[in-house]
Amino acid sequence: MIRALLSALALAGAALPASAQTQLPFDLGGSYELTDQFGKSRTQSDPDGQAQLVFFGYANCPGICSTAMPLMAEVVNNLARQDIEVTPVMITVDPERDTVATMGKPLAEIHPGFVGLTGDQTALTAAYDAFSVEISVAYVDPRYGPIYSHGGLIHLLDADGTVLTVLPPVLDPDTVTGIVARYVTPSG
Repeated sequence: MIRALLSALALAGAALPASAQTQLPFDLGGSYELTDQFGKSRTQSDPDGQAQLVFFGYANCPGICSTAMPLMAEVVNNLARQDIEVTPVMITVDPERDTVATMGKPLAEIHPGFVGLTGDQTALTAAYDAFSVEISVAYVDPRYGPIYSHGGLIHLLDADGTVLTVLPPVLDPDTVTGIVARYVTPSG
């Protein structure tokens, strides 16, 4: 009941109580160390001190990723106009195709600031487990190859990597922008 009320308040534009802004009713998030598309090591903490929108997907996904990642890009641009800096991040569920050498170009086409993260199976499993993301091959498409069933939520993290809230990618960009703006303050 309380969670439903808080969600209704958030969608209606009301300010969330401070306690609701920092506590989810379940444990989500945690430590990971992965490699970005530039070959640099990256953890759940943003090196630039920015909040992050984190999505588990893959760069050539024809499904939910092609909805969630452009949504993230539009939200990041909307927030920038409010002087709120947020980094869009994708953690791959397809490390065989999403490599340091291959992720950068398709992610940059979505947004120039998009960060793609990959790693070995042990490192990726630590991230999947921390965010309760389950992954399986749904089927093999003749054009795209393996199509994965995977988590579909966008996670809003603060600069330290703490999960603030989760966002379904079926919301419109203005609604997501408004929700994120309630959690993250302008950088001025």
